[in-house]
Amino acid sequence: MKILITGAAGFIGSHLSHSLSARGIEVIGVDNLNTYYSTRLKLDRLADLGVPETDLDSPGGAISTRYPTLRMYRGNLADRAFVESLFAAHPFTHVCHLAAQAGVRYSLEAPLSYIDSNITAFAHILEGCRHWEVDHLVFASSSSVYGLNGHIPYSTSDNVDHPVSLYAATKKSNELMAHTYAHLYRVPCTGLRFFTVYGPWGRPDMAYYHFSRAILEGTPIQVFKEGNMRRDFTYIDDIVEGIMRILESPAQPNPNWDTSRPDPATSPAPYRLYNLGNDQPVALLDFIGILENELGRKANTIMMPMQPGDVAQTWADVSDLKRDIGFQPSTPLSEGIRAFVKWYKTYHRP
Repeated sequence: MKILITGAAGFIGSHLSHSLSARGIEVIGVDNLNTYYSTRLKLDRLADLGVPETDLDSPGGAISTRYPTLRMYRGNLADRAFVESLFAAHPFTHVCHLAAQAGVRYSLEAPLSYIDSNITAFAHILEGCRHWEVDHLVFASSSSVYGLNGHIPYSTSDNVDHPVSLYAATKKSNELMAHTYAHLYRVPCTGLRFFTVYGPWGRPDMAYYHFSRAILEGTPIQVFKEGNMRRDFTYIDDIVEGIMRILESPAQPNPNWDTSRPDPATSPAPYRLYNLGNDQPVALLDFIGILENELGRKANTIMMPMQPGDVAQTWADVSDLKRDIGFQPSTPLSEGIRAFVKWYKTYHRP
């Protein structure tokens, strides 16, 4: 394998880079290191990978001192010429596309950044996979695509035509674009709908990270929908394990696909969608209680109404993932939060 990981300085991308590089697999990482959240955190993730910050802009990229098979570039995937040069320089067998402008609420403030990062950049990745005949493209979708779908638990066979944020709409667009390339150019494409990923080196814009900082500082936290929300929290190690297994299992055409009853998760083309979640939704107030227990402090909560773009509940049906890949995320929330808090206290030294 020679794998391109986009968003390699991000939360999931950096963990995946660790795991693949530790196996001796050749990894080329790309990240634009934007300022949506702390660039310092992203650079520290790269430092943990042994990637020298000073070489990120060099023509040959930055070679890790920790993993000889890992090379990292700073680059903008919305730049078509950059993406073409990347594929030309490195004959990738696999691509794991994790780069995106994240955040549901931020998409209400800066919608056009989502078009550049999530639509234009993905089109360039698809073109690279097409022209350089990549064996398998695995790309990040999101549980946000379920939008107004009221069927619980969320199944990849459900209709997802009613997103409630532009972020969700761009992720649904990625799924449609990938299917088109699988159909027209036979590029094997697998989309992964992630459910509330958490853990060490996580994103500061996520609730668990923000709550931890606020609880330790003694400042109030805003609890939306008066706490009557449930989330399917998925630990980062489970996400990485799922990605690595799926990378090795290229999407296959479904020979039983029925045009009169089309299954959105499969296709007569080499295309597949999976939920990657813990299949165990947790009430927001129970989650805060676990966080309080691990931090050793009580939260000062302010109850707030539901926010635009949010959904009341997420719950991943992972039956097809278990059937096809033989894997299901299983890390208990208490165990995962303990690992996060340990990292948080070491990194931030509150």
